[in-house]
Amino acid sequence: MGLKIIKFIFFGNYFIGLLAVALTIESTLQLKVPFNSLNYYVLLFLAPIVYYTYAYMGATNSQQTQNPRTAWYAAHRGFVRLSQLVLSMVCGGLIFYMIVSNFEAILNLPLAYWMVVGMIVAMAVLYYGLVPMFFFNLNLRNTGWLKPFIIGFVWAATANLLPLILLKIEAGTDVARTTLWYFLFVKNWMFCTVNAIMFDMKDYAIDSNNQLKTFVVRIGLKKTIFFVLIPLLITGIVSLLVFANIEHFPGSRIIFNLIPFVLTALVAYSMNSRKKIFYYLIVIDGLIMVKAICGIIAMQFI
Repeated sequence: MGLKIIKFIFFGNYFIGLLAVALTIESTLQLKVPFNSLNYYVLLFLAPIVYYTYAYMGATNSQQTQNPRTAWYAAHRGFVRLSQLVLSMVCGGLIFYMIVSNFEAILNLPLAYWMVVGMIVAMAVLYYGLVPMFFFNLNLRNTGWLKPFIIGFVWAATANLLPLILLKIEAGTDVARTTLWYFLFVKNWMFCTVNAIMFDMKDYAIDSNNQLKTFVVRIGLKKTIFFVLIPLLITGIVSLLVFANIEHFPGSRIIFNLIPFVLTALVAYSMNSRKKIFYYLIVIDGLIMVKAICGIIAMQFI
């Protein structure tokens, strides 16, 4: 029973929805801005579930795959299809309600906000190559080493940009883009990029066979760990310490913000050996949840 619940939460992408909400709450507290509406948080939880589940909608036969996640989708395809339909309708209803309720504010949204929204939507669409090939043939999932940076950017934009745009729409609140805002955006971008690079290690054999030049396929496992992941994490730690010193962060706030980087470095070092899929879904994705929780706790020490 316990394993079934774990599979439901992690294979079904419900944990991804929780990550989106947790990162947004963290950034909201760090920027000291008002929270968004409950409708937005419900949409923020459901939309990633629908989006990430889309990749597995083609799974139909659990006997023809060695991938336990694909096999789970094939074994529960009836429920998955119904869930996708219901959750998509709820998301559509929420979006419709939010547009109707804030129609004038949306029309008056500054051009810069529209550009950010357009860029995020474009990346989401191009990630699955949803644009017809005769019009524009690009699938960001097949961009190799660039893919984790795109994924990291979308997560950072979700946590640090979209809530501010919604705040402008729903409450007319303008949030100044301060040095802290830029630092938090880049920190989330790099942290989520490192996370995505580690996640790519799961698909090393498949990506190699498909000639998809991810970091691990291009330079190998050990070089990815020691020449890419660890340097990025050290850069993140040093940047955090410098910024904390300039902004006079209390020691307890610095320590809690350092915990996710240290844990990620330990997990990265452990990637020398092959891991089961739950290691990636629980431990590696869980690092993002740890970051959000530590960031939220750290804000109690200001």
